Amino acid sequence: MSGHSKWATIKHKKGAKDIRRGQLFAKLARAVEVAARQGGGDPAGNAALAQAIEKAKASSVPNDNIERAIKRGSGDDGGANYEEIWYEGYAPGGVALYVQVLTDNRNRAASDVRSTFSRHGGSLGEPGSVAYQFHKKGYLLASGEEDAVMLAALDAGAEDVRASGGQWEIITAPADLTRVRRALDEAGVAVESGEVTYIPSTLLSLGEEAARKVLRLVDLLEELDDVQTVYGNFDISDEVMAAVAG
Repeated sequence: MSGHSKWATIKHKKGAKDIRRGQLFAKLARAVEVAARQGGGDPAGNAALAQAIEKAKASSVPNDNIERAIKRGSGDDGGANYEEIWYEGYAPGGVALYVQVLTDNRNRAASDVRSTFSRHGGSLGEPGSVAYQFHKKGYLLASGEEDAVMLAALDAGAEDVRASGGQWEIITAPADLTRVRRALDEAGVAVESGEVTYIPSTLLSLGEEAARKVLRLVDLLEELDDVQTVYGNFDISDEVMAAVAG
């Protein structure tokens, strides 16, 4: 699980620098709009919308942008008809990548994703070739005393709590994420991030050369306008990541 924590943290820190701010805002607003369209515009009764709003606010998306996205999703203010599509493929070295797309043009999205894989040493797989390796879970990264974290998280229904580099990874069922986070907040536990994500069942450790190739492909996929998130089953050691970042 530590690999997921590390990669999630790296992406969080890289996001605002590596993706144009306007593009990042557009992606997050699109996620809000789709969540509102699928489950209604009231975050109190739509957990997916509440999480999309929280993620947008964490990246400093203006409230006006969020409100407009909710209105579009609720049918009050036009909006495109976005479709969620998942693409499955392999990065160099056999790393599995699971790519979430929200698009209003299926042909454009398919062409962009396919060409990005093929131009950078990867290959697009058939449906089902990668998905079985990932499991949808609620994921929280927190800091605090072990007893306080364990007691609050497990009492609120968390499935697992694990130490990871001086912090704590907390895994929940997707529907329990909000309740567990609330319990941690009430217990005074500092939560760095929380989201519904896809966690790989196994991880591949990468050396420096492979890490550079895989991260390059992931970055290029995430720069595509239609791509929301890229999940991978790789682990990169602190030493290798320092070399890559340097």
